Amino acid sequence: MSALTVRGLNVVLGERPVLREVDLTVAAGEFMGLIGPNGAGKTTLLRTVLGLVRPASGTIRVEDEPLGRVRRRVGYVPQRHEFAWDFPINVADAVLSGRVRRVGWLRRPGVADYRAAGAALARVGMTGLADRPVGQLSGGQRQRVLVARALALRPSVLLLDEPFTGLDVPTQELLTDLFTELSRENKAVLMTTHDLTGAMHTCGSLTLVNQTVIATGAPEELRDAELWRRAFGIRRGSPLLAALGVA
Repeated sequence: MSALTVRGLNVVLGERPVLREVDLTVAAGEFMGLIGPNGAGKTTLLRTVLGLVRPASGTIRVEDEPLGRVRRRVGYVPQRHEFAWDFPINVADAVLSGRVRRVGWLRRPGVADYRAAGAALARVGMTGLADRPVGQLSGGQRQRVLVARALALRPSVLLLDEPFTGLDVPTQELLTDLFTELSRENKAVLMTTHDLTGAMHTCGSLTLVNQTVIATGAPEELRDAELWRRAFGIRRGSPLLAALGVA
């Protein structure tokens, strides 16, 4: 079953085309890496799926329903700098804030919301830090809070924007295992990352993008060096191709 379907998506920001005729399908249970150079439009694509960026044209459907009806089924883990870590809030309340799209801005959270937030905290191993102010967390702990905040929504589609940037190896491994588990639980996971070799080994599928989709497939199906050259604008014989094993 298709969890996320994007068709003919065009996005223009400040009169500059950022995405052109993007077609993308992420199935339930699929862990897909969204790969491309800086400025390729990866984050813009995620933000458009979230409804934060208005497309010039195209359609986005979640579980075969228009995005506007089911936006709360989409969880989002932004890059860490996008969260206000100096805000006077503790870990538990930061995770609970992920329920806003279900609760509403003016309603108080109920028992189900606290249970969902608690389960999400446990999922990332942060229950023991629930009362700690977010400003006192390490980089890895902050990333786990953002993941828990997204999971508290209990989404069917999880969007991850560079979740491994600046993290130590143990935290990267912990989160990689978690994302893999979530896909096995039939969630669709779409992740942007600059860790290309890591994505080749951990993602079930990859989509190469540079304003438009260059190619999509399982890592072993994307061994044509020309596809990577088109996506990244690199020369023949680039060390990147050798590192990826596609030279």
